[in-house]
Amino acid sequence: MSSPSNPDPVLISEVGPRDGLQSVGAVMPTAAKQRWLAALHAAGLREIEVGSFVPARLLPQLADTAELVAYARTLPGLRVLALVPNLRGAEAALAAGAHKISLPISASEAHSLANVRKTPAAMVEELRAIAALRRERAPALGVEVGMSTAFGCTLQGTVDEDAVIRLALACVEAGADEVGLSDTAGMANPAQVRRLFTRLRAELGERAGAAHLHNTRGLGLANCLAAYDVGVRTFDASLGGLGGCPYAPGASGNVVTEDLVFMFEAMGVPTGIDIDRLLAARAPLREGLPGEAVYGMLAEAGLPKGFQA
Repeated sequence: MSSPSNPDPVLISEVGPRDGLQSVGAVMPTAAKQRWLAALHAAGLREIEVGSFVPARLLPQLADTAELVAYARTLPGLRVLALVPNLRGAEAALAAGAHKISLPISASEAHSLANVRKTPAAMVEELRAIAALRRERAPALGVEVGMSTAFGCTLQGTVDEDAVIRLALACVEAGADEVGLSDTAGMANPAQVRRLFTRLRAELGERAGAAHLHNTRGLGLANCLAAYDVGVRTFDASLGGLGGCPYAPGASGNVVTEDLVFMFEAMGVPTGIDIDRLLAARAPLREGLPGEAVYGMLAEAGLPKGFQA
């Protein structure tokens, strides 16, 4: 049991190779992506979302996802995650050898139609079909739902919290191993994060999943801490703060992995990540995307004198 002197560790799930790269115009070469994945793994990250199985004409930045899954599987102890928008994507992820897939189901109907061209209810049925595929062909495959726009939507505006919980319960009933909440548009605040994750955990128990929070309005780390305080132990983050959603106007800025790891380690919360090696992983990112802006307060300021994780 967690205590102030012996806090629970957290899992940092790196989403930059998918969420980050889908949001930039340039296409990072496959070899550069592999060097970046290797650097992230060397820093201690043990779950990485390496890409998305969507048509290459829609996201050419992620056209090499199958190749990246195959490469990432060679990195010892790494759980290889890929996003899939539908059953066809799940079949491709299964064929490529992904350990875990994530299905984006939006709490906002407007965002759902813009993002995947299906209503939330239709996406739950897509999830049901994916769960049946898993039972038949790959029982060990992890299936998670990242609930987009759970804290608000730039297209729809306010998202009803009761509707978020109802949708989460429907996803579990349809076969999801876990359901996390995503602040796709960066509209969340710490009080809202505490309230909604408390409700999610009360309803779903161990099937309540990760916090995927953005720093669009500067509240990313505060919201992560709020989620941690009510029991969340898995957090999505993106190296250099890359990322956003191309189908949510104004969405930008995932929580910076380096800053998040530093916050937890400074608090005495174990992450299993070597901060110096994590900062070094920015080099292959910059080399693969020359001229692309990357962010992070820790990278600018450095570690405090005498700091020990």
